[in-house]
Amino acid sequence: MADSGLNPKPIQMTAAKLERQSHAVLDLPSRYKKALKIDRLLQLSTLPSPIRMLEIGTGSGGIAHYFAQHRSLNCEVTAVDVMDQRLVKDGYQFVTVQDTRLPFRASSFDVVLSNHVIEHVGDTKAQIIHLNEIHRVLKKTGIGYLAVPNRWMLIEPHFRLPFLSWLPDVLRTPYLRLMKRGVRYDCNPLTIRKIQELLDSTGFSFMFLSTKAIREMLSIEGTNSGILNLLAFVPSEVLDRLAWINPTLIYRIEKS
Repeated sequence: MADSGLNPKPIQMTAAKLERQSHAVLDLPSRYKKALKIDRLLQLSTLPSPIRMLEIGTGSGGIAHYFAQHRSLNCEVTAVDVMDQRLVKDGYQFVTVQDTRLPFRASSFDVVLSNHVIEHVGDTKAQIIHLNEIHRVLKKTGIGYLAVPNRWMLIEPHFRLPFLSWLPDVLRTPYLRLMKRGVRYDCNPLTIRKIQELLDSTGFSFMFLSTKAIREMLSIEGTNSGILNLLAFVPSEVLDRLAWINPTLIYRIEKS
């Protein structure tokens, strides 16, 4: 295993992290499809080899395993998470972390993946730390993948309740309990305006990829839904204008 750029400095656990729940998707087939979509969106074949990759939020390990075992890309993959829930463990290095801080030296990675992680790290301050850490460990010429659920999605994906994330913070947990879907809402989804403000403030340039991601999703997964199939015929310019209601906001990010 190549040097991962590990920093021996210990990380202190925060009380906020202790209170947060796991929302990992432990479904390997869906993770492999997600990894294929990321692969296509980032066009990783254009990067020099080997590609040093960091995945933040390992979950099942499916995405890390996909890139570690890639048929044509030479990826040296490191994955981190606050707990070990992996279903596949071979081919990549795994490191347990205790909060948003990353135990790696600056400019260690060519690619950093943050797939549906930022909404789980805490409040805006914690989200800024998460982005700052990605910026710190990313090489000057590196690229990042950032995906976050849109606050204005109709159905909240973690608890499957309509309009849950539309509510003010103080009303989300009572609504969750009223509908008997959980005892505490601990996610913090973002709007397009908010995530782009955070990316600007942490020194990233970015490219909005959600429309392209829809195309790739339909190509990879297909769908039995007539409504979703219609999206294949909607011009990209129209989908971009409707981005504020896209369930998932996806960005390719680079250091400014």
